[in-house]
Amino acid sequence: MTATTARRARHELRRQMLLAAACALFASPAPAQAQAPAGDFPNKPIRVVVTFPPGGSADGVVRMLVPRLNEKLGQQVVVDNRPGAGGNVGLLLVAKAPADGYTLGVGAAGALSANTSLYPQMPFDPLKDFKPVGMLAAIPFVIVGHPSVGARTQAELIALAKAKPGSLSVGHGGNGTAMHLSAALFSQMAGIKLVEVPYRGSGPAALDALAGQVPLAVVDLPSALQQIKAGKLIAFAVTSPERLPMLPDVPTVAEAGLPGYDSTGWFGVVAPAGTPVAVVARLNAEINAALADEQNKAAMRNLGVEPAPGSPEAFDAYIRAETKKWARVIQDARIKLD
Repeated sequence: MTATTARRARHELRRQMLLAAACALFASPAPAQAQAPAGDFPNKPIRVVVTFPPGGSADGVVRMLVPRLNEKLGQQVVVDNRPGAGGNVGLLLVAKAPADGYTLGVGAAGALSANTSLYPQMPFDPLKDFKPVGMLAAIPFVIVGHPSVGARTQAELIALAKAKPGSLSVGHGGNGTAMHLSAALFSQMAGIKLVEVPYRGSGPAALDALAGQVPLAVVDLPSALQQIKAGKLIAFAVTSPERLPMLPDVPTVAEAGLPGYDSTGWFGVVAPAGTPVAVVARLNAEINAALADEQNKAAMRNLGVEPAPGSPEAFDAYIRAETKKWARVIQDARIKLD
């Protein structure tokens, strides 16, 4: 064998060895390190960043689920309240956290869908920077009025508003909140002009409606339920697609004459983008099991929220649909926040 022939043989041998190694690499399963986070997850405490202050419905639901999650996950779940900027402050922390499942965020309709149209600049992209884990709860609202309004049904209310454009005001839980957007969507679909009055939360709006300081309000159920049952506030309709068990005689906005109307507040759990699918699946399964617990379901309904278990894929699709829906409403209503 000549020197040239020997070199060619060695070159060919090296080429075949490299080719075999490459084939083995691409034919093998995903690298072990990519699977490790799911295999032993969790092996340390999990932080849940709640984008609301303590005492609210979202905070209450999360803390309600924590004992069961601690038991089933075998690790402590720590709640970290980080309110501010409509949820943007807390979710920014989650967006920047390692994508390993140990930092999760609880965000609502605002920060995860509407804020992209409300704020001129966002510190993150809700559709790109997070991996949806699962929805926790839906929050239905109710359109209420003081008895002095002069209307008793939604149809009468719309007729009154059309007869006197701009003469009726409606209170809501604050600029950019789901209650604000619910009022805007109602006005758009009804073809009426209501003067919107923002409050610092649902409770103050309901109190002013009760006192007659504002004729109408869009509020959450706990803020108005007792006054509705006592006949001190008129419940024109609920904003959810279905009637509420606690107000079975009150129609939905859609039933009462605006087909297709659906404006429900909600909040759910997200993880940083890139979190392993198996980790997300484990978290989703345990969260759904906690939501299915009958004691938890009853306690959540006492808070005025409906349990809303589901898959990560369904939550992702819902966020995207809500983002498109509220973008249209916000644009038509010319709503902007600083």
